[in-house]
Amino acid sequence: MRVTQSMLSNNMLRNLSGSYNKMATLQEQINSGKKITRPSQDPVVAIKGIGYRTDLNKVEQYQRNLGEVNNWLDSSDDALDKVGIALHRVQELVTQASSDTLTPDDRTKVEKEITQIKEQIRDMGNTKVGGKYIFSGTNTNSPLHDGTNFLTTATAPGVNKDVNIEVYDGVEITVNTKGLDLFQNIDAMITGLETDLKDPSKSGKDFDKYLTLKSDNEEAVLAARADIGARQNRVEMMENRLGAQEVIVTKQLSNNEDIDYEKVITEMITQESIHQAALSVGAKIIQATLVDFIR
Repeated sequence: MRVTQSMLSNNMLRNLSGSYNKMATLQEQINSGKKITRPSQDPVVAIKGIGYRTDLNKVEQYQRNLGEVNNWLDSSDDALDKVGIALHRVQELVTQASSDTLTPDDRTKVEKEITQIKEQIRDMGNTKVGGKYIFSGTNTNSPLHDGTNFLTTATAPGVNKDVNIEVYDGVEITVNTKGLDLFQNIDAMITGLETDLKDPSKSGKDFDKYLTLKSDNEEAVLAARADIGARQNRVEMMENRLGAQEVIVTKQLSNNEDIDYEKVITEMITQESIHQAALSVGAKIIQATLVDFIR
């Protein structure tokens, strides 16, 4: 095949155009720090990037969910801790009431403090997190005690149901503590104590039963707190798992999309040298073409 001057010139211009495109791509990578800026540049990288970002978004969502779980568990534990402190004070007051030397005025003072403790414990039963009542089961918009009565399974079927939050694919953690029986039993004990304190016929020994009831209720509170503690340990494990997953996915995403600056800059320098050489050779071809034209 006969190679003409025109063919040489066209080939040279085509190579120069390709060289410009390569340098433009490398410059774009250096500026953006990414291997591609458009899916069409490398569909495989683009598709993998979508997958990694989806995984990362899920991890971040689960981490936010764990934050919500911690809020529920911490608030529940704090409320029950305060209930435990209140029960300890009840024990002290019952011990006072058991003394036959207590005057009617002293008994009235004890009764009034007991009433305040009952209201305090009811308030703990109505603890809210993010506007949701945490001891009301799935009836999170309803207080456990409305000031007159406790919720019932008849009027609020979800009061003894679990509230679950997803913290990983297919993994849920129960965030609530069923409070109906717990707080009802404590309330009934204190209400009975109030009634007996108002009854002058009740002697010191009549109050001994409340020490037993107090111990039973205190054990129930401690059992509930132990269950919360076990779930908090599980949450901590999930936090560590998600933290490790986040590091892995972030690294995979970076390896897929981010450039190696040192490598790309070296390629850019090499491409510039090749381009300059092509320009030098191309200039001679063009000059020869002009001379032929003049002739």
